[in-house]
Parts: sequence; C-alpha cells; structure tokens
Amino acid sequence: MKSDEKRGIWRMVHAERAALVEDLAGLEADRWATPSLCAGWTVHDVAAHLVDTALTTRTGFVAGLVRARFDFDLQNARGVELRRGASPAETLERLRRVVSRTTTPPASLDTRLVEEVVHGEDIRRAVGLVRSYPQEAVVRALLLQVRTPASFGGAKEAVASVRLTATDADLSIGEGAEVAGPALSLLLAVSGRRVALDDLDGPGVGPLAGTAA
Repeated sequence: MKSDEKRGIWRMVHAERAALVEDLAGLEADRWATPSLCAGWTVHDVAAHLVDTALTTRTGFVAGLVRARFDFDLQNARGVELRRGASPAETLERLRRVVSRTTTPPASLDTRLVEEVVHGEDIRRAVGLVRSYPQEAVVRALLLQVRTPASFGGAKEAVASVRLTATDADLSIGEGAEVAGPALSLLLAVSGRRVALDDLDGPGVGPLAGTAA
C-alpha cells in the first residue's frame, strides 16, 4: 500500500473517531448502559473496545492473543475491561485521547475502518443517532469484510453464494442471488448485524440472513 493511500485511510479513521467522540459527548450518561448492536456489549463497552483497538500495536496484539490462548473473544473482553472507565465521562476522555493514534494490529489497515464504521453504528443505531459516513470508508470496509474469513471476523463464507449490490455506490460483489441496498446496510449485514437486513432487498436476503449472527 502506497504512503498516500495509508495517509488517506488514517484521515478517514481519525475523522470517524472524532465524529463518534462528538456524538457521545452529547449522550446522557444513563444511555451508555443501552445494549448496542454488538451482541453482549453495551454502548459503554463498545466505546471501551474502540479505545482498546486504537491503542493496540502489532506486538501487543500478538502478546495479548497468546495470553488469551488464541481466543479472540476473550482477548476483546479483556481489552474492554482494561479500557472501560469508572464512568462514561472517563471512557469518553480516553476515547478522545486516542483519536489521532496510528497504531494497528498485524492486519490490513482497512480493518481500522471496519472497526470505526461498524462499531460506530453499533452505538448510534442503539441510541437513535444518525451519521452520514463517507462512501469511500464504507466501501473499503465492505470490500475487506467480504474477503476476510469468518474466523477473523469477516464474511467470506457468508457471501459465497450471493451478489451484493450497493444501491448508493458503483459496487457489485460476488455471484449468485442478489442482495441490494445501501452500502452501509450491506456492511452491517455481512458483519452480523441482523437489524440491517430490513434495509435490503432481493432473493439473496434469505440465504444471507441464514448466516447472520
């Protein structure tokens, strides 16, 4: 990946972090306990997870995974516990401090966009907030998810027999029964957020729904 492309991705990541900080700053403290779209996590938990992933380095990720005996869910749970403040205000301040970080685990840089966009929606949809995401950020995140195996948090297997068509972008992915809808909803659906299936149309929605978490 060229340096200009990397800088462009980091600009998008930083913009999404800053936008979420701004949205959360206006959220009442009691609403941080709202269940998010990420199963088992509250809004507060997701915010803490985003702090943790922003602070993660390549070596730190590997070391943490070894300590968790290669259990990704356990590693994430430990990260949430570590970064979750005693209050929403404390966690928000921690999130604010990592907005411009450029550390990343040993993975494609586009995973940072998946984190910020998908988890941003995990929070926003749960509490009734709306954001218009940059199309490039959503499309890059979607393209990564559909080529990443489920064992690494992706949807390669789930979309093997369908064709995803974005109705708001020049994008068609895969072959098979069509699933059509906004790129953001496609991204959420392939990331296991069943609520987004209601935004989609086509004969492939059923098969895709059968693989969603």
